Amino acid sequence: MLNRELGLIEFNRRVLAQAEDPELPLLERLKFLCIVSSNLDEFFEVRVAWLQEAGHITPDRILADGSTPEQALVKVARASHQLVREQYAVMSEVLFPALREQDIIFLRRSEWTQAQKDWVEGFFFRELMPILTPIGLDPSHPFPKVLNKSLNFAVELEGRDAFGRASGTAIVQAPRVLPRVIKLPADVCDGKTHCFVFLSSILHSHVHELFPGMTVKGCYQFRVTRDSDLSVEDEDVKNLRTALQGELRQRQFGAAVRLEIADTCPQHMEEFLLRQFNLLPRDVYRVNGPVNLVRLMQVPDLVDRPDLKFLPFTPSLPEPLQKKTPLFEAIRKGDLLLHHPYQSFQPVIDMLTQAAIDPHVVAIKMTVYRTGTDSVLMESLIAAARAGKQVTVVVELMARFDEEANISWASRLEDAGAHVVYGVIGYKVHAKMLMVVRREEGLLRRYVHLGTGNYHPRTARLYTDFGLMTCNEEVASDVNDIFVQLTGLGRASSLKHLYQSPFTLHSMIMQAIERETENARAGKPAQIIAKMNSLLESQVIHALYRASQAGVKIQLIVRGVCALRPGVEGLSENISVRSIVGRFLEHPRVFYFYNDHKEDLFIGSADWMGRNFFRRIETCVPILDGKIKRRVIKEGLRLYLEDNVNSWEMQPDGSYKRRASRGKAHSAQKQMLEEYCR
Repeated sequence: MLNRELGLIEFNRRVLAQAEDPELPLLERLKFLCIVSSNLDEFFEVRVAWLQEAGHITPDRILADGSTPEQALVKVARASHQLVREQYAVMSEVLFPALREQDIIFLRRSEWTQAQKDWVEGFFFRELMPILTPIGLDPSHPFPKVLNKSLNFAVELEGRDAFGRASGTAIVQAPRVLPRVIKLPADVCDGKTHCFVFLSSILHSHVHELFPGMTVKGCYQFRVTRDSDLSVEDEDVKNLRTALQGELRQRQFGAAVRLEIADTCPQHMEEFLLRQFNLLPRDVYRVNGPVNLVRLMQVPDLVDRPDLKFLPFTPSLPEPLQKKTPLFEAIRKGDLLLHHPYQSFQPVIDMLTQAAIDPHVVAIKMTVYRTGTDSVLMESLIAAARAGKQVTVVVELMARFDEEANISWASRLEDAGAHVVYGVIGYKVHAKMLMVVRREEGLLRRYVHLGTGNYHPRTARLYTDFGLMTCNEEVASDVNDIFVQLTGLGRASSLKHLYQSPFTLHSMIMQAIERETENARAGKPAQIIAKMNSLLESQVIHALYRASQAGVKIQLIVRGVCALRPGVEGLSENISVRSIVGRFLEHPRVFYFYNDHKEDLFIGSADWMGRNFFRRIETCVPILDGKIKRRVIKEGLRLYLEDNVNSWEMQPDGSYKRRASRGKAHSAQKQMLEEYCR
């Protein structure tokens, strides 16, 4: 098996290739550059932090790829340094010159005109100086607690202050409330409307104002990344929300895992900072530019150049809803499939907003994993609870980096009278389920939505996902049983159609792979096509190897990390793995098994990872309607197998090669936009 962390770095290399692609709009390329930085932040906060901790606690542990944690850290550091060098080269040698040609200019201090210097000086004294707090280091002022991912400056000083102190070093933290990129007015830029300076440059140029009477010998920006994974000991928890709130306060000050510094930083200052954060030389990343490229993400919003951005689009509605058929009536007539972002997320919003005010609706049940700080869906649930409806919400408090937002929503829902539960300690609730119970002609009918993505209207415009709306009574009964299981106590029910982690999903996938294997051995046609974000679970991988050896044709579409080695003679020569990286983040989980002409098809919330199979509560639903099945096979699988624009083919060593474009260019995402959007 391949190394998980190296696979994540390879994924970010494919994202970086989007920033280099001259066929893409220029400001969108800048966004991809920023996405790499955002991804790397989380990579260090979670995965590298885990490796470092594993190296301290169980140094002899053998990982899935056969390496120890220390050996993995050495490989990861080497690959990460190379990726960061490539990223900054793309920024300074490709994107910034191309942006300058379009009069979108990032001005260095050496380029400032006198008018620009005067404006910057005014900005410093007006906006920066009043909120800066320099910390001079001496016995009464030890090295400060530096917040996770904050921008800081190490300042070397010479001379004595008013009290006769001469520490020689001070730390200045840039205010988090200010943007890192400042737009200059056109009248100081020869009429150009898109001139920017970095906040770090402004502080560099006036840092001496913070230390009157002393000489500034050097000023060096740095940024530390810390372990940000939260852990709550199950046996000690009496109230999960209270325990988690306590942990969140400590997240900003976890163990340091990475130090980013300016490439002008002298060696003695690097060594000083390493000692403060207890890091090794391999943990230092020297960069020629801002230490936080994520903050450049705001630039496209500040630039009114539609010609340098993706064309806007308007998602369509399913045909029954285009005819203004009421939503619940449309679902009664037949299952509805939503394919986001090509089809609108509005029907999901409507399902809740209408249920909140519909006098025939008596109950609503929903799972919440990620929904954002501003959510019309949550407001609808609150309105429904206030209207006296039975509202039950399973809120996953441990959704990484969304914990605060989810705690806030949980509190507001409880105040409105909703029943709020936090799932099961030790298992994240990752399933995407919504159920509305409506009284119709004296009987209760259940309407459900099952999705592959979060209930998050904003990401529904950025991620591809499937959602199924149905009032199939057996499917609805399964959904209700899972809700009862999550909110109450008792053994797992025997479900009629749905498969669920941690109980039946893994065994179903293993049995389906084994069935294809046996069919191939019997000389029957056998095929597996699966699309997911990650493939890491060892039992599934070895089952796929056995299926390949039996002659099963296996086509995997894995966006991110894949620990399986494809195309190895005698092991996996019948397995191909491709990754699609394009305008939208590919997010659906779709599983197809030929099954002797029966063509079993499922969509679900789970990747093929150990955590999804055994440590999360997930759902996987079969597509029962023939017309919808054909749509999912085409839109979720076949189009991506034909893609020769955004497709990368995985090699046996874990590297990727862009698929050669032979003949007519074919982009699955572009075709879907043309088919469904205006």
